Amino acid sequence: MSNFRAACVQLTADREDEVSLVQASVLIREAHAQGAEYVQTPECTTMMEPDKKRLLAKALPEEKHPAVKAFSALAKELGIWLHIGSLIVGTEEKRAANRAYLFDPTGAIKGRYEKIHMFDVDIPDGQTYRESATFRPGEQAGMADLPWGKLGMAICYDLRFPYLFRAQAKAGASVLTAPAAFTKFTGAAHWHTLLRARAIENGCFVIAAAQCGVHAEGRETYGHSLIIAPWGEILADAGEAPGVIVADIDLARVAQARAMVPSIEHDRAFSI
Repeated sequence: MSNFRAACVQLTADREDEVSLVQASVLIREAHAQGAEYVQTPECTTMMEPDKKRLLAKALPEEKHPAVKAFSALAKELGIWLHIGSLIVGTEEKRAANRAYLFDPTGAIKGRYEKIHMFDVDIPDGQTYRESATFRPGEQAGMADLPWGKLGMAICYDLRFPYLFRAQAKAGASVLTAPAAFTKFTGAAHWHTLLRARAIENGCFVIAAAQCGVHAEGRETYGHSLIIAPWGEILADAGEAPGVIVADIDLARVAQARAMVPSIEHDRAFSI
């Protein structure tokens, strides 16, 4: 079987896990009701906390994290593959982990991924971000097996580093992901273009659930969760409000796109 129905949950996360967890669970149930077998949520699904000290104080380790337990139980209850774009997880270090989870229909964790690339930028709209001060960077690319094919796992700013997605495609991924909390400023400029490029250049489906709206202390995220086909067509776009989008995924289209433009086979080593 190479066909399945995928969904993106788009939401406006609160700064408290408990509040966001309720919102996310309602939308995950809605996605399931629309026939989704694989459901993805955005980066920082249950907490968008701009204050570093508060964030680190609230970041619980995985074994004590209420959202890990709740989403495991929900995946089992609904019988779905549930990809939580990321949770803020406490570590033994002085920084938290920005960690994605993939739960199977029994509730077991089948994939973890920690965001590799840290968003340390000064945005022209006046906002400054220093993720490396709060989060430790991951060191290993995320790959997981779905019943229909291999999944590449990435998070938000990773999207700007195409070699990560190329490596996943060459390792067998047919679906690439980039759950995100893209800023409104950068999202309006680059979000659609970057996601379509990752799909086209690798001949993969791309699924990217996103945060939207205004969060604590005025941070604005772009929304527009997207599901994109391997030839670059946008199959679903969530717009700017919380909600759910679904699309039917036919992985035979991956082989078709790669047969038309077999660029992966044409990769060559070179010097500079």
